[in-house]
Amino acid sequence: MTDIGRPRFAGAFTPKLATILAEGYGLKDLRADTIAGLTVAIVALPLSMGIAIASGVSPDRGLYSAIVGGFLVSALGGSRFQVGGPAGAFIVLVAATGAKHGIDGLLLATMLSGLMLTLGGLLRLGSLIRYVPHAVTVGFTTAIAVVITASQLKDLFGLRLSVPEPGAFGPKLLALGQALPTANLAAMAVGVGCVAVALVLRRWRPTWPALLIGVVLATLAAVLLHLDIETIGSRFGGIPSGLPAPHLPVVTMAKVLAVLPAAAAFTLLGGIESLLSATVADGMSGRRHRSNIELVAQGVANMGAALFGGISVAGTIARTATNVRAGARGPVAGMLHSLFLLGFMVVAAPLAAYVPLAALAGMLVVVGWNMAERTEFVRLVSLSWRTAVVLLATFGLTLARDLITGISVGCLLAALFAAEARFRTRRV
Repeated sequence: MTDIGRPRFAGAFTPKLATILAEGYGLKDLRADTIAGLTVAIVALPLSMGIAIASGVSPDRGLYSAIVGGFLVSALGGSRFQVGGPAGAFIVLVAATGAKHGIDGLLLATMLSGLMLTLGGLLRLGSLIRYVPHAVTVGFTTAIAVVITASQLKDLFGLRLSVPEPGAFGPKLLALGQALPTANLAAMAVGVGCVAVALVLRRWRPTWPALLIGVVLATLAAVLLHLDIETIGSRFGGIPSGLPAPHLPVVTMAKVLAVLPAAAAFTLLGGIESLLSATVADGMSGRRHRSNIELVAQGVANMGAALFGGISVAGTIARTATNVRAGARGPVAGMLHSLFLLGFMVVAAPLAAYVPLAALAGMLVVVGWNMAERTEFVRLVSLSWRTAVVLLATFGLTLARDLITGISVGCLLAALFAAEARFRTRRV
């Protein structure tokens, strides 16, 4: 039964889990959600660790986010099929915030972002996200995909830099280019091989967990051939076999003011990313999400993830689409995905130490490739000169400066062009 009609206040803030249970939830539904949850967990396992490493933190923090944040997104959210966790779109922001404010500042920014998202949902701001121009969304999404790919080149090719890797896009490419003579051929083979396996499987066996299979095969090759390449164990010492005790980051007024801009950036991107993902799920399933309670759930999930040492959480299109395709019936699938991840962490934590960083880098290159809206980018550039200006300004400024600058200028240009078009129409 399709969700129709305009919800009243109580309905607008009712989690979809409550709706599902009220409709009647049986053993057949649980069986379908269990299969879907396991499928998504298999996809999310390497992805969560890879995104965390690319964000400049240890891989376990990505798993904490997927387990705690993912569970809360599904349990409290306004979408039947949304699956939350660490998102590739946040890599640049998380890395920059962690480098500037340290891990405690990053956790505080994540908690503040969660509070902002919750308040935004309660104030019914969820519907405003739809007014972000499409050209702006495509521009910053494609720019983030390019930045993600660039951020993985060091580990993908096993490069050794004489100085810390620059965060800015231009200096980063220059530093990586200068380090090319230090490339590790074994790391290159593992990373490129992982990319090749994932792309081939995605074409010929689209229902198989291509990313996980690529990482597993790369890990087996590294272990059996005794390859001299960096692994999760050599850089991070492995991952723990369970969740840590919840704890608050250090909170002072000075620290809050310092991380507030980062928290605002997390909030804006998290809201856009999550509601876009929920909209994609609607299109695939014929259902309708409740945007305001979805924002509330994203906010609670971010606060919960930060309590356990996790990074920013958002609804992700890749995991959510996988959930729909796997036959999920409702939010229980997303909740079970988190429990399966916790089980994997408890049982298989020692094995994670053998995973090559080049394999995870290859996996994220595939994520970046899939994330870049190449066809839509070209279409919008050729649509009109105004659309092209908005798109290219958003894209270029996100690369050259930061996400907030790109989105702000893109939205401003779009508003100016819209006002100019209305003025011309009235004169005619």
